[in-house]
Amino acid sequence: MLNRNKTFDLYTACSIKAKVAPGIKQCILILLTISTANIGLAFAEETPNLAKKKVVVPEKITGVTTVTAEQVIESLTSDKPPLLIDARIKKDRAHGYIESSISLPDIETNCQTLSDISTDKNKHLLFYCNGIQCGRSVVSIKVARSCGYNNLSWFRGGFAEWKEKDYQYVKNK
Repeated sequence: MLNRNKTFDLYTACSIKAKVAPGIKQCILILLTISTANIGLAFAEETPNLAKKKVVVPEKITGVTTVTAEQVIESLTSDKPPLLIDARIKKDRAHGYIESSISLPDIETNCQTLSDISTDKNKHLLFYCNGIQCGRSVVSIKVARSCGYNNLSWFRGGFAEWKEKDYQYVKNK
């Protein structure tokens, strides 16, 4: 009777349903059910599904420096190395990680966890995840930007590129 693809007036919806199930209690229950269902739909549309096998990862992120594996090495061996942040979940990190990286999965990244790592919003933060099929570092970078961090780099090729180039990494046993 109700099309979820169209905006509808809850009062009208209740009036329509009230003919089938008369009474104020039924009407309130119907309104709550419809409201909750619509909130759930809106949430589902806005929340990225990180469990998908393939995620569309952008070529670049505006205002963020994209770096290669070689540039990561250069940065980490410079006079002012960045904080290297591994945005992968712990299960992925258990297969190996770039030495000196800090584990901060995207699902745990927020202003508080970032400030636990660095309160300096100008500190160079370099994010990586599993590579071009993984969107976790993109999510973490967006959170960092929203928290006011402004010196951000992104190792787009991530751990996949690192391993492909046979660079040294820490293996958990």
